[in-house]
Amino acid sequence: MIKLAPNLRVLVIDDMPSIHDDFRKILCPAPSARGAMAALEMALFDDAPPPAASPAAPGYEVAFALQGQEGVAKADEALTAGRPFALAFVDMRMPPGWDGIETIERLWRLDPQLQVVICTAYSDYSWTEVLRRLDARDRLLVLKKPFDSIEVSQLAGTLTAKWNLSQRAALQMSGLEDEVLQRTSELRRTNAALESQIVDRKQLETRMVQQDKLASLGQLTTGIAHELHGPVDYVYANLATLAEYFNAMQVMLVAYAKECGELVDDAARQRLQQLHERLELDFLQDDVPVLMDHSRIGIERVRATVQDLTDFSRVSTAEPWQWSDLHRGIDATLNLAASEIRTRADVVKEYGDVPEIECQPSHLNLAVMHLLVNAAQAMGRERGVIHVRTGRSGHGLVWLEVADNGGGIPLEAQQRIFEPFYTTKRKGTGLGLTIACGVVQRHGGNMEVHSTIGKGSTFRILLPVRQPFRTS
Repeated sequence: MIKLAPNLRVLVIDDMPSIHDDFRKILCPAPSARGAMAALEMALFDDAPPPAASPAAPGYEVAFALQGQEGVAKADEALTAGRPFALAFVDMRMPPGWDGIETIERLWRLDPQLQVVICTAYSDYSWTEVLRRLDARDRLLVLKKPFDSIEVSQLAGTLTAKWNLSQRAALQMSGLEDEVLQRTSELRRTNAALESQIVDRKQLETRMVQQDKLASLGQLTTGIAHELHGPVDYVYANLATLAEYFNAMQVMLVAYAKECGELVDDAARQRLQQLHERLELDFLQDDVPVLMDHSRIGIERVRATVQDLTDFSRVSTAEPWQWSDLHRGIDATLNLAASEIRTRADVVKEYGDVPEIECQPSHLNLAVMHLLVNAAQAMGRERGVIHVRTGRSGHGLVWLEVADNGGGIPLEAQQRIFEPFYTTKRKGTGLGLTIACGVVQRHGGNMEVHSTIGKGSTFRILLPVRQPFRTS
């Protein structure tokens, strides 16, 4: 329950000083007058003395004004001082200044909560006209002159009590509103925290599903890479040998054609000529090298795919975890990727102050290599720029970015670029980003992509400095 000191401040506005004296006697009687009056009442009515604990009369604070202007000025001063009047008694006629109606209008513009009693002996305005001009049925009463002291006392007590009750109600309502706002704010914070937890949980579930997929695919590709590696190398080696054999046969065929034209036996020469034409030997001599070259290109692509599968399945898992300089690894990777990058883009290095991190350096370098190659291949006809940035992220984390100003990645493709074998390129296995993402996840980190069509893409890797749980 909100408790406030009662406001018993009363303003009397009347152009007759004798009226002021009447209000002063009624609302602020002298202590001796109170005692004499009580004694007279006991003598007349033969009453017993009042008990010692009987409540005293209210202690009103009364201010007086002879004109409406003066009364409004005093109300303004009281309001500014934080001690507003609860009640005003306003005379209707106060020549030569404002009348009671105008004075009340100005008082309410200043303080709409002020309770008002109109004091009048004449019917200058009808009650209907008064209400039309003031429009305040709940804050306005009329006291006819000459008035009785009991009427004044009752009006003063009732209207000041009303003012105080309305203020307490307003404060309670304000307190309730503040509490509602506080509870609403708490609910919003709770909802925001829950939404954040839901998002984090969904992201965690997505990463876990992705890791399960990668783990299952890794087991599958381990066997596939192992089975394909031998036959592919065998075919590749045989193609090289076949090329050498065919070159030797070419020499023989050229010599044969030359000697065939010098044969004395016309019949034998004619038979050989017919066989030459029927076998289309000239065409074979031209076409076989082309076919062998295409086969070599095809088997090289197969070998590249097998190598990607090998990298993806982490066949080489013997590399130990060690503390490594991230910048040194990036520089080494840039040197290895120089032939792929130098014809397409310039590289701008923006290295921050990062500590050494616990990692498998060659695996991490492989992930960076795929990002750099992708960035280079994303460039259009004009030469582009690749930014390589690093920095700290707090809480024992570092970040690495590879950003290009290429053509960008469509939104629908951004949602699938880390899926195995998904690619938007005419050439490629679709495993590069999958491998990079797998390496980052095995290091306890995550990878994000932000891309805008026509402006380029940024791949951001977040890594822990120390590995809490090492995985092979």
